[in-house]
Amino acid sequence: MSRQDRLSQTRHAVQHGTGAAQQTKQQQAKQAPLRLTRRGRFVFIGVPLILLAALVLSFSGFLNAPAKAAESAAELSLTPTVTVTVQPGESLWAIAAAVAPERDPRDVVADIMQLNNLEAARVVPGQALFIPSN
Repeated sequence: MSRQDRLSQTRHAVQHGTGAAQQTKQQQAKQAPLRLTRRGRFVFIGVPLILLAALVLSFSGFLNAPAKAAESAAELSLTPTVTVTVQPGESLWAIAAAVAPERDPRDVVADIMQLNNLEAARVVPGQALFIPSN
């Protein structure tokens, strides 16, 4: 082979990226093992474990929920109530103190709010409230 032919082959190899250096880089890239950084290990291992733990905890909370409806109508107990109409200037605290002076007003207010599905202890004149009578 003449010198011209070898130069021509070398130029062709360099132009098309098939030189010895290019082939060595390709072999090294194929053989290099995958190495994860600390952040990569957290993403691939930690995040799925956290999600799995959250799923297990929420599912176990769903199964162990303490609130349960009665099995039958015979097991239901009715709370004896009295209906009171709110007068101008009255507050829920004043009504609670007047209806059950022997009990803590905070407990009575909480019972009234629960019976009437109130979100806050605000009442308006003319509003009818169910008050526990025990």
